[in-house]
Amino acid sequence: MQPSTRTQVHADELGRAVEEIVRGVRVVDVHTHLYPGCCDGLLLRGIDDLLTYHYLVVETLRYGEMEPGRFFALSKREQADEVWRTLFVEHSPITEACRGVLTVLKYFGLDPNVNSLDEMREYFARLSLCDHIDAVFQGSNVDYVVMTNDPFDRLETPYWGPEFAEDSRFRAALRIDPLLNTPGEAMEYLKSQGYAVSMDLSQSTFAELQRFFERVSSQIRPVYFAASLPPSFRWDDQSVRHELLSGAVLPFCRQHGLPLALMIGVNKLSNPQMGLGGDSLGRSCVSTIERMCADNPENRFLVTLLSRENQHELCVAARKFPNLMIFGCWWFLNNPSLIREITAMRLELLGLSFIPQHSDARVLDQLLYKWDHSKQIISQSLAEKYRGLLEAGWTLYDDDIRRDVEQLLSGNAQSIMGIR
Repeated sequence: MQPSTRTQVHADELGRAVEEIVRGVRVVDVHTHLYPGCCDGLLLRGIDDLLTYHYLVVETLRYGEMEPGRFFALSKREQADEVWRTLFVEHSPITEACRGVLTVLKYFGLDPNVNSLDEMREYFARLSLCDHIDAVFQGSNVDYVVMTNDPFDRLETPYWGPEFAEDSRFRAALRIDPLLNTPGEAMEYLKSQGYAVSMDLSQSTFAELQRFFERVSSQIRPVYFAASLPPSFRWDDQSVRHELLSGAVLPFCRQHGLPLALMIGVNKLSNPQMGLGGDSLGRSCVSTIERMCADNPENRFLVTLLSRENQHELCVAARKFPNLMIFGCWWFLNNPSLIREITAMRLELLGLSFIPQHSDARVLDQLLYKWDHSKQIISQSLAEKYRGLLEAGWTLYDDDIRRDVEQLLSGNAQSIMGIR
């Protein structure tokens, strides 16, 4: 008989052991806005893209030194200079988004204590696209990311050739926001592409929509369908959105074994002057999510809500519906104090049956800091729960911790997406 390789973990070594395991486990990042290398015109990377991320733009404009219209009239390079001057030179960069930039620069060995971006720009200019992608995936320990792929986007769809799906580190998700949020415009686009659809929402229209889904799915092979919805979303309100979901989207997902990911709670363009940074949030209705799950037991749902006030209700809903998988701390919740609070609550209510985080990365380099920072909190939260088990007399082994962490950081995602 082979001797056991299990190592018992004691209280005095718990924090270090959990952190080491969490950092070593590879991640499945279930929601990003990244693109594979063949989409070089769309994939954002490097210092100028990092600094013109809309989080940092809004923080810069809050200081009131430049009007939004004047800022957005600048070139990307000039905007990056303005952000760096305002947030990193004239003020201490204490927000989470600023700290993220510093984490990226540290990974690449770049000094942030400078007034000029010249050295950083030169560094990233020398870094080839392939080497850059390799370095980020290695540094973040991400196995693969799931993208956001919009079949209504005339800039993106021309890239959907055979090479689009060749790099297994980038998996597709079919984003159908236009169909659910601006259906009239989406129908007009589909008609221009040769689909016999209309707003009468007849069975023939649903059949044409599914024919459209079939064609685009064959191009990019999505692992789920997805949509971002306002806080006013109601499943059973008999609206056009409800008819499209129940008549076309959910039947297609059932037939093809695809989950539907819903990101609910964004109020678009509360301040249009801020561009992408002008969106706000509102509290969503969790009971409508419960009714949707109850009415569609054969569908699987990935759900994340934007309002902090919704998180406890959503946890309770997930306890009742096995076809509901909570994922991530989205957008305005992606701050350490809130991630810590939400992760602890989910562990206490759901055990290991949720996806604790996704990066929502829009810039390749953000994978480095978003997972570095999140893993710190996830390991601390887990160590606290394990410490309670030890105090209650439970014996804990390192391979138990590794099993649990793998489930949280990759296993649950792959299970809900049907990937083995």
